Formats: sequence, structure tokens, C-alpha cells
Amino acid sequence: MNTPLARQFRASVACGEWQKPTSGQAPGFTQANVVILPEKYAFDFLLFCQRNEQPCPVIDVCESGVTAPPFAAPGADIRNEVPRYRIYRHGELECEPDNILNHFTNGLVTFLLGCSFTFEQDLLNHGIPVRHIELERNVPMYITNRECRPAGVFSGPMVVSMRPIPENLVDKAAAITARYRKAHGAPIHVGTPEQIGIADLQKVDFGDPPEIRPGEVPVFWACGVTPQMAIQRAKLDLVITHAPGYMFVTDVRDEDLALW
Repeated sequence: MNTPLARQFRASVACGEWQKPTSGQAPGFTQANVVILPEKYAFDFLLFCQRNEQPCPVIDVCESGVTAPPFAAPGADIRNEVPRYRIYRHGELECEPDNILNHFTNGLVTFLLGCSFTFEQDLLNHGIPVRHIELERNVPMYITNRECRPAGVFSGPMVVSMRPIPENLVDKAAAITARYRKAHGAPIHVGTPEQIGIADLQKVDFGDPPEIRPGEVPVFWACGVTPQMAIQRAKLDLVITHAPGYMFVTDVRDEDLALW
């Protein structure tokens, strides 16, 4: 694939030039959540994703010890092309480094999962505002009361991202995002956040608090931070993920992902 924009952005991440959330960056190219874990847990995690495809849509999987996603970004290096990582040990967050060159080993398997940042450019192209891009903030994310279907050692609640959408554009936004099954698809909930266990929209679990304007309603999409909840509950000896909002930019074009 001839994807200079995606590769250029990853190069800026690798050299430390870009260290902020990735929403709105490298428009037109699919962004991905990252989960890296020991090979002995890879099947359980793949099954967890298969049973919970909306929050955990698999885009690519590397074989054990491989650092370049074979389909999504064959020339990349997953060890230093995410702006911020998270390292969990026994379910506890240990640190948030800007590369994992000293942590990655041959026994680790990398998963790339779809991200809702992918459909944001399509929303913008159709006149639907994306507030966190407008304000140069991270998207607000919340832990819900909806439990995922368990698989092996993995279980946990679904996490959602939220975008305030003008009420008259909600149906249009839902139709546009439904095309992106591998980027969480259509919203899982509209309005009434308390119904999914969110008591106060200003008290985010990840990202930045939202700005909701008159005439707008909160619209919620499944979020790829969901596996981080399952990872914490499973208390594995080591898991590496992206930090919420700091995604891996792939070589896959958004319009191609919409056809998957």
C-alpha cells in the first residue's frame, strides 16, 4: 500500500515529535487499539474478542514475538509507534511509557482492535460535529454497567466513548457509523446515560470531560478500552496496551475498513 501519511505520522510518534491523543490525526487511515499479552493467554483473549465484537473488533493479530502487524501495517514497529502505552502487572497499572522497547519479548502476542476515531472524519464530512476534535481534547470515556460475555480468564464491563450530537443529526450519525463494523459500528445507546450506569457525564473514567451544548444529546459507542477492564480483572503477570485515546495508526484506509 502507498500510505505515506500513516507512515509519516507513525515516524513522528517513534521519534517523540507527537505525544498527544491521536483523534483527528492522519485522516483517512484507520486507528487501532493495542493489546499485547503473553502467548498463553492469546486464545482466551481472541475468544473474548469474538464474543464481544462490538467493543473488541479484531483488525489484525501478530504471531508471538512479531512487532509488525502483518496486514494492518507491515512496515511498522508496535514497540515505539504508539504515543503512550500502559503496562499492567498483575492487574495494576505500573507505568505509561512512550515506548516498550525494553518490555517487548518474543513470548508476546499483539492484537489490534478497531477504534471509533476511524469514523470521525466521515462524521465531519457529513456536517456532524465532533466536539473533542474541535476543542483539541481527548474523547470522554466511561465504564458502563453492561458486562461483556466472559471467555477463559477474561471478563469485565463494557467501556463506551461519548460524542454529543445535535438531536436532529443522531439518526444520520448512527447510519454513518453503522458502516464501520470493525470500528465499533453504530451507537449502543443514545441519551439517558444513567441507564448504562453513568451517573455524571462530567466524571469521566478516561479522557477529558465533555462540553454538551443546547440541542445536543449524548451518544455512546462501544470503546476499545473495554479489554483494559478485563485485563485488570484477570490480573495477568504482564499486559501492555495503548493509553486511552493514544492509538496506533494503521496503513488501512477508512473506506476499505467500512467494507469489512
